[in-house]
Amino acid sequence: MTLLRIVLTYELVTTHIWKESGRQGVSIFDKNYVLSAYIGQIYVIGFTTAIKMTIDYVRNLKRTKEIENHNLENELSMLKSQLKPHFFFNTLNNLYSLILEKSDEAPDTVIKLSEFMSYVIYQGNKKKVPLIEEVKYIRNYIDLERLRFGERVEVEFAMSNQMESYKIPPLLLLQFIENAFKHGTYYELEKVWLYFGLEIDDSWLIFKTKNKKKCNKEEVKDNKSQGLGLKNMRRRLGLLFDENYEFVVNEDESNYAITLKIPLE
Repeated sequence: MTLLRIVLTYELVTTHIWKESGRQGVSIFDKNYVLSAYIGQIYVIGFTTAIKMTIDYVRNLKRTKEIENHNLENELSMLKSQLKPHFFFNTLNNLYSLILEKSDEAPDTVIKLSEFMSYVIYQGNKKKVPLIEEVKYIRNYIDLERLRFGERVEVEFAMSNQMESYKIPPLLLLQFIENAFKHGTYYELEKVWLYFGLEIDDSWLIFKTKNKKKCNKEEVKDNKSQGLGLKNMRRRLGLLFDENYEFVVNEDESNYAITLKIPLE
């Protein structure tokens, strides 16, 4: 093949190029010509090899990126799906009791639970949802938890009014609210107070929660559980916003509070 390429090159060059320039009489066996032909082939082979390697590199890079994005989406889906099943079981049990008592609250509870489950199933798979929809979903969750705890729980939910034009990742704030109910409603307290706040400041959402802490022998076990939950929360925040967010935990002997700051679209 190499010899054939040299012969073809010789014929083309001597009959078309060197003929026009007046350079003739060069032998196909001339060592300078053979060396030039070999060097030319090396350049061509090297150039085409470089192109092939570049194309393969770009393809592999694209494939690796697609795999990484797929893995991130799977991890985000897993973190979003960690809504505790016991919430639904407790709500259904409470609803069953209301129906037996023929309570006027039963129909409203059915509607709220239906809206809540619909939001989790259909909106939870989206990348972004209107902030006002997320707030409605949070209110439904709080109302259903009020049904569970009755007059033992007093919830303060303060929020800004200008939320219609913004979007956030769905189900993002629920874990923090669920954590507050889980760790702030222990039965040693006759009366429980929980605070949730939403505020918009220059295209940033500032979300705050505050609740009482357990102060008994189960505190160590409870702290481990809360620590795992916080780890998952931080992981999801990192996947969604990279380092473009703030998450601060403040606690003392009896109170536990968080402040989350994320960018809005």
